[in-house]
Amino acid sequence: MTDPETLSVTIVDGYVDEPAHFGVPPYISTYPRYTAGALVDAGVPREQITYHTIDGLRDDTDRWRDVDEADLMIYLGGMTVPGKYVGGTPAEPDEVRKLAWTASGTSLMGGPVKFGVGDENAGATETERQDLDFDFVAKGDVEAAVFDLVESGLEGFNNRMRDVDEVSRWAQEGAFVVEQHPNHPDHLIAELETSRGCAYRCSFCTEPLYGNPSFRPPPTVVGEVDALSDYGVKHFRIGRQADILAYGGDGEAPNPDALRQLYSGIREVAPDLETLHLDNMNPITIVKWPEKSREGIRIIAEHNTPGDTAAFGLESADPVVQEQNNLNVSAEECFEAVRIVNEEGGWRPGEEPTDAPTFGDDAPRRLPKLLPGINLLHGLKGEREETYERNMAFLQRVYDEGYMLRRINIRQVMAFDGTDMSDTGAEIANEHKKLFKRYKKQVREEIDNPMLERVAPPGTVLPDVHLEYHQDGTTFGRQLGTYPLLVGVPGERALGQTIDVAVVDHGYRSVTAVPYPLDLNAASMDELTAIPGIGSSTAGDIVVDRPYESVADAGLDTTVDLSQFVTTRPLERAN
Repeated sequence: MTDPETLSVTIVDGYVDEPAHFGVPPYISTYPRYTAGALVDAGVPREQITYHTIDGLRDDTDRWRDVDEADLMIYLGGMTVPGKYVGGTPAEPDEVRKLAWTASGTSLMGGPVKFGVGDENAGATETERQDLDFDFVAKGDVEAAVFDLVESGLEGFNNRMRDVDEVSRWAQEGAFVVEQHPNHPDHLIAELETSRGCAYRCSFCTEPLYGNPSFRPPPTVVGEVDALSDYGVKHFRIGRQADILAYGGDGEAPNPDALRQLYSGIREVAPDLETLHLDNMNPITIVKWPEKSREGIRIIAEHNTPGDTAAFGLESADPVVQEQNNLNVSAEECFEAVRIVNEEGGWRPGEEPTDAPTFGDDAPRRLPKLLPGINLLHGLKGEREETYERNMAFLQRVYDEGYMLRRINIRQVMAFDGTDMSDTGAEIANEHKKLFKRYKKQVREEIDNPMLERVAPPGTVLPDVHLEYHQDGTTFGRQLGTYPLLVGVPGERALGQTIDVAVVDHGYRSVTAVPYPLDLNAASMDELTAIPGIGSSTAGDIVVDRPYESVADAGLDTTVDLSQFVTTRPLERAN
């Protein structure tokens, strides 16, 4: 029997993306942390646990030695919703097979990959369950499988689910592994699990496969945040749950007291945190229990950081699609939920919460605290051309009636075994690809662009934008958080740094911004001409006539309040 104290273990993170769980960088999911904690709990010394991301293996082939030489190699991954990613590229099936072939020791695969593997991580695809040549596949919880496998001397395990006591213990014991993530410490956001499972049974979703909701008590989540903070994490996302408002209750009704314990407790143990965001909020909860929901939303908006998003799973505004796919909220109900979140969370730092929702010239130039996002899913049973028209009409109504959406997520279904959509598969999505592409373009042009200008008008300050890549003479970056805005800054700046910016223009799902505050005495022509009201001629005059003692000294004749964007740094004077 293998002694746990002698085991060398390599964990490979191929990244996950689930309906209620992010794990593609800059996010680190719960899986590697819980797995590391289970290993320690089973007796494996921390110093014998190595963690690599799939991108880390791609960047440095020498790291594959850790895969080869480990007594136990654990692969964690699986994408059950389609997405596009900037911070990392999820592992493809061939790469996962290579891991199994390379491992000389015992190999174990787990995570949402257990639900199925497709040819690619994309919408309008079908999946099937595969072992990808691993010795073991965890069909229950991978962290429970790891614990049992180590205790058995690498002989085997039962496919069981872990309990609340185990996950609470493993979450804290495995926090140390974040230090081995390439993004640690400054550009890493830790996904937090408050619950899993769902009270509802939508046809396409894998979350109900975890069963009915089960909740971690507030002190256990707070303790995990405390441990992660000790290892340098300052960014957190309470994303691992189907409905944050239902936290700590019966699985459906809100429990404001549990939310207050959770959020105030996090703020107490991590007073210097820089991001506290969430993800899923079920609109049907808000409609059924409006007063308790309002109280819960107020608690969240009081404790979170600006730019937070409550993702609403409307999925379709078409009643035919709603009925055939067991969707739990109608378009009318979802609109009411949008209104309530706007009223309780749509205020901006520097103003009274009772003023929400605010936008326009008089609104403070910061992102609102909490806004709804809308998920729309296509290729579902019963979908027809009218479905696209109804979705468009819903979005137009939200805009026309003066409310805000932080983002609109439009995607095509992925069909997994065990869900009702497995019978239909990707057939409808493939039939409607042309219609889907045309409709998506219409939403981006007619809704996304003006909505983004409402949410983040010119002059809105976005602090701590991490610069990630260059394209066509522009530097692109994002803040850490839930669905962060993609920000384009004129010119090619050094990557990896973090800067404050002010928004100057809007795309469909991105903004153009300049460093904030921009120094008139040092700004480039590209930066100056990006500011509203400053054309190339004025920018040229600014450059020729500088330096300036003050912005007023420049004598700029514009209709825009330039103090929202620019300043002049004190001039060096000779003695």
